[in-house]
Amino acid sequence: MRRLVLIIIALATLFPSLAQAYEVLVLQSSRNAGYEQALKGFRSGCNASQRLVVLSDYVEVDVVRIVREERPRLILAIGDTALAATRKIRQTPVVAVMSFGIGTRANLTGITMFAPPEKYCNLFKQLKVHNVGVIHNPGKTGWYLDKAQKAAEKAGIKLNVRRVESPRETLAQLDSLAGKVDALWMFPDTTAVTRETVEAYFRFGQQQAVPVVSFAASYLGMGAAAAVEIDTNEMGRQAGDMANALLRGSRIDTIPLVAPRGTKYRINQSVLGKLDIKETTE
Repeated sequence: MRRLVLIIIALATLFPSLAQAYEVLVLQSSRNAGYEQALKGFRSGCNASQRLVVLSDYVEVDVVRIVREERPRLILAIGDTALAATRKIRQTPVVAVMSFGIGTRANLTGITMFAPPEKYCNLFKQLKVHNVGVIHNPGKTGWYLDKAQKAAEKAGIKLNVRRVESPRETLAQLDSLAGKVDALWMFPDTTAVTRETVEAYFRFGQQQAVPVVSFAASYLGMGAAAAVEIDTNEMGRQAGDMANALLRGSRIDTIPLVAPRGTKYRINQSVLGKLDIKETTE
């Protein structure tokens, strides 16, 4: 009898589908602090049973097999790698967070990494700037630019827009903004802002003596004057609300992709002081 119990425990460990069923499969790209905060927020708002798989812990994970055999009611994908791992899943609802690559799929919803453009425009007004440069790839952030232009018009701000199709075009487009803008708005655009181009934004800000406003507080140390930071814990709670609705029986097509509801301003007072801009607060 004891031997049989040990065999059952071993099988349950190797094959979780034989153990107690769970409702939410959590795919986390890596053990990143931001991802951990998002998961913490999700768990604070959603009490459904879960299985966590951190993809970076494995050489390969067959998500399709896991879903087929274990039949979770929904998937929470945290990060771009996790979301990419769900691309062949068509029936199980997917809620995505902390991803810049959320596209359009019938079974997909989530929270974007794009703070409401009104938050940026309010900051530009506080900084007393009116001509703002933007570089973006229309295929990736054209939809966001449309929202940004509407928000900017209401705030009395003019956007000077430059388009790029590849990262190598970014430097030339930055040069074309010289002398024409009094601030630079870094979009969370993975074509316009890359490891190879990011320093050029802050070099432009220094040379032109204009503030660079970013989407991530991590850029403050590189020379950004300010950032509109997303509260990843709150984003997780937002995802928890979506998951709760889905688990109660709501159809995923009634739960649209939304902007993060928790944001805050982060300010680099050293940069603002050099630009002779007074302290600003939200």
